[in-house]
Amino acid sequence: MNWTLILGCVVILLFLLHPWMNIKTFQKVIGITLFLEIFYIIGHYVMAWPFPTPIVMGQLFVVSGLGVALGVFFSKIWPLPLEKGFERIIRTFLLVIPALGFGMGLQILLQGAFATQAIYLIFACAAWLGSGRFVREEKIRMVSNKEVKGCA
Repeated sequence: MNWTLILGCVVILLFLLHPWMNIKTFQKVIGITLFLEIFYIIGHYVMAWPFPTPIVMGQLFVVSGLGVALGVFFSKIWPLPLEKGFERIIRTFLLVIPALGFGMGLQILLQGAFATQAIYLIFACAAWLGSGRFVREEKIRMVSNKEVKGCA
């Protein structure tokens, strides 16, 4: 049986049954997939790339769905901090570098030795986009309004 069909069913079941996935997350997957399909169709007419077949479109859905799911799981383990800074940079590297490796494995599994799409980059980008699902809630600091005496 074709790996695209099997993984497509896994992605659909994952987004239907898992409690961390909601309609907003699925809309993100559909949006990424739609952008990629339009990108490759325009690339066919402008730059003479191979026209994306229905199997390739299914592969784009599978890769973006699994990438967003990886990002959501990573976001649940290490939520996105509210403030910008060094922690966000480290968090991004710790997500994207392994996602590139997983994406290379998916590329070999789905398209073999003669790939026509950059599936490994799509997977890493989708994981990064999905990693903003959960944001860390900072504790509110209660500051008492004390009157300072003795200051001029």
